[in-house]
Amino acid sequence: MADLTPAANKTEDTIVCYAPTMITTNGIWQGDNPLDYSLPLFILQLTLVVVTTRLLVFILKPIRQPRVISEIMGGVLLGPSVLGRSSKFAEAVFPLRSVMVIETMANVGLLYFLFLVGVEMDMTVIKRTGKKAMVIAVAGMILPFIIGASFSFLLRRNDTNMNQGTYILFLGVALSVTAFPVLARILAELKLINSEIGKLALSSALVNDMCAWILLALAIALAENKTTSLASLWVILSSAAFVVFCIFAVRPAISWMIRRIPEGETFSEFYICLILAGVMISGFVTDAIGTHSVFGAFVFGLVIPNGPLGITLIEKLEDFVSGLLLPLFFAISGLKTNIATITSTSTWAILLLVIALGCIGKVAGTLAVALYYQMPVREGVALGLLMNTKGLVEMIVLNVGKDQKVLDDESFAIMVIVTVVMTAAITPIVTTIYRPARRFTPYKRRTIQRSKPDAELRVLVCIHTPRNVPTIINLLEASNPTRKSPICIYVLHLVELTGRASAMLIVHNTRKSGRPALNRTQAQSDHIINAFENYEQHAGFVSVQPLTAMSPYSTMHEDICNLAEDKRVSFIIIPFHKQQTVDGGMEATNPAFRIVNQNVLANAPCSVGILVDRGLSGSNRLTANQVSHHVAVLFFGGPDDREALAYAGRMSDHQGITLIVMRFVPCEQAVEPLRQPSDNPILTVETENQRERQLDEECINDFRMKTVNDDPIVYVEKVVNNGEDTVAAIRSMDNIHDLYIVGRGQGMISPLTAGLTDWSECPELGAIGDLLASSDFAATVSVLVVQQYVGVGSQGELETPDSSGQPSEEYSSTQQMNRHSSPERGQNMFTP
Repeated sequence: MADLTPAANKTEDTIVCYAPTMITTNGIWQGDNPLDYSLPLFILQLTLVVVTTRLLVFILKPIRQPRVISEIMGGVLLGPSVLGRSSKFAEAVFPLRSVMVIETMANVGLLYFLFLVGVEMDMTVIKRTGKKAMVIAVAGMILPFIIGASFSFLLRRNDTNMNQGTYILFLGVALSVTAFPVLARILAELKLINSEIGKLALSSALVNDMCAWILLALAIALAENKTTSLASLWVILSSAAFVVFCIFAVRPAISWMIRRIPEGETFSEFYICLILAGVMISGFVTDAIGTHSVFGAFVFGLVIPNGPLGITLIEKLEDFVSGLLLPLFFAISGLKTNIATITSTSTWAILLLVIALGCIGKVAGTLAVALYYQMPVREGVALGLLMNTKGLVEMIVLNVGKDQKVLDDESFAIMVIVTVVMTAAITPIVTTIYRPARRFTPYKRRTIQRSKPDAELRVLVCIHTPRNVPTIINLLEASNPTRKSPICIYVLHLVELTGRASAMLIVHNTRKSGRPALNRTQAQSDHIINAFENYEQHAGFVSVQPLTAMSPYSTMHEDICNLAEDKRVSFIIIPFHKQQTVDGGMEATNPAFRIVNQNVLANAPCSVGILVDRGLSGSNRLTANQVSHHVAVLFFGGPDDREALAYAGRMSDHQGITLIVMRFVPCEQAVEPLRQPSDNPILTVETENQRERQLDEECINDFRMKTVNDDPIVYVEKVVNNGEDTVAAIRSMDNIHDLYIVGRGQGMISPLTAGLTDWSECPELGAIGDLLASSDFAATVSVLVVQQYVGVGSQGELETPDSSGQPSEEYSSTQQMNRHSSPERGQNMFTP
């Protein structure tokens, strides 16, 4: 034993020893087994943990399970409950001598993760939570705490030296806590984070988390100081002194350091290293005074001011910490869990009873407060279920409890199973029992054609990157905002939700300009918001409200459509998924953008325009009298083309706009519609075609009467036979135009576009829009492809406006569905 040193790790009466020189191997060619050395063994363990958890994330993704479930289950699979039952696997991959190394790295990852959580947490939210959220948080903790305290007498072994009071505290905290980061992720996936119940749940969970941290510090102080109550008192007082020191000494020092950095410059490596060292020092101090080291790291993160420093720290640490090191901590919890220790049937019965009563207690406490505030019962139950979400804080409680011998192996395994079951059941149950009804007030002006000429026009502009901002601003300025008809612009910056654990705190941030948002796209958001604010200041009769939506691309259209309906928007503008290259071609920037556009077209509650951005020249000063554009409208007929003409008609009132409307008229041989095998469909098609032609004639006549004396407006009719003649007529137009406005033409059967759809690359643009947006088209001009919203009547028939431009009959909000959408609103029709 001369070369061996006793390790700090002990399991029962077994002493584990290790050789300090056995860190790296000399190689297999010299007869060394890599698994006998600590570094190769740790690399293998880390790889197994990451691969297993990522595989489980992929498997559980269809049922919307949070990542913490996959990470805990990954540890359970690798631990003594499943694979670890094989002694050969356990001794080779997870021997006792390696536990100290992997637990140390797991706690380092946990330390920095809690620091990042503190950095991203906005303390002002607690000030804005109000009395309701605080009461719900406290009520949701009391009953589960009482239940945990009651069952502690049944679960605690009499032959152990555990203190009953400490055991009650640990079990009560474990059952009553709510995991704020995990809950934020669940609400984002359920599309509830911006709803009233979502905001209330997040606020209550944040207060709950703060209470849990206080109880955790108290529980650790009692667990680590079993001898005298005076020692526990000193631990609590020292922890409070540390918090005060961080608030009144550390925070001002960091603020002073931030002020020394010139505006626009990045933080030096020295400052970043100083902050990272401060995390370790804070962890050391709190561990030395008798509180867990993660408490110090969390408090140190809380005192970091919101702003560029926090963004820099998150960008440098987030991927490595939350993606690689944090899964180790949850996996360690799973590795410590041995389901075989739960032997008796009575223990399993108690386990199920604890799960049921713990969940019911939180639901009951939350529901009682919800009913007091006159919330619906269904919402109260859903809120109570959401508050049952478990995660990081509970796992810290359980691990500390096991390390301090407060929880034995059986109690620890029971509580881990409780955590997994309760958290995993949240999403399916809430999805089943709570389906929020759309209670928006019906409104008529869902299209530009139906909007009154002397009323406000509300437009929702969606932006992925700042590249599209100049063209969109020039398009909005050309839309002719006036005193009688101002434009209210909702600018929605679309950001992908990446699923990182620490990003859960800012998963979907709706904000006004000037309030910082801690995420990776802060610089892009600032550029976009500043550009539109500058436009608002220089342009007249325009109001801008910037927002940010963070969602997965597969459900991003729901945020767009919900916001459009909530704000009673008439027109949504979304950028095309392709951008122009230097040589004039078109290349896709992100294929996911196309899925978003297709889903918006299928589910939008108003008219939609897809903007193919090839530049739209305009004045740098953005003053009304300096805008000059040549706009061309290609009119074939149908609702979409009438909407495009209505938008162009609004632009024609602008004194700097030169407009040409080219109407394509079929010759007599091309007028007849396609024949159907039976008589009734023929009559139906002919009747519908006659109605559409009548509406087209009325729309054209109204437009010509309105613009009869306007010199910059030209109306031209082209007689064509087929799609080939149509393409030739479009190619023959002058090259002076800045913008083409065309209807999507969805659902219309026209011989004038016959054959054009056979080679379409992007059917969502329609036949003509796809032609104009293709790289083969000679003119590189921006294109706005318009789709008009058509409501659904009570008999399921499409509503179309009468000659006055108003809907033929009133319809309710539950009937306001897009003609291309499925019966169930919000269904993702285009996601592969």
